[in-house]
Amino acid sequence: QVQLTESGGGLVQAGDSLRLSCTASGRPWGRYSMGWFRQIPGSEREFVAAVNWISGSSFLADSVKDRFIISRDNANNMFHLQMNNLKPEDTAMYYCAAASGYSGVVITGREYQYWGQGTQVTVAA
Repeated sequence: QVQLTESGGGLVQAGDSLRLSCTASGRPWGRYSMGWFRQIPGSEREFVAAVNWISGSSFLADSVKDRFIISRDNANNMFHLQMNNLKPEDTAMYYCAAASGYSGVVITGREYQYWGQGTQVTVAA
């Protein structure tokens, strides 16, 4: 059974940093795009960043590309989202996800088959 588990969310002040982690278990991870999405209640889910499990190629949304870094740790079946210079508009529930069969990265949520339960990030002004 595939499982994705997020950790690292919390309440911080504007300008602070947080590191989100996603632990992946249940299968050998190969040609997967591993992504981070966020959602505010009442709004659409928003793509944040993705990294390819094999190649390490990555892509970040324009709104975060100068502040966030996505990385993977294949040895420990984890991937991370380092979030720097956080802003109140980054407040959301953050979800990690996995999409199988890709040699690159995927930015469309509907292509992801597996999702974590989410971790809340709250940035106070």
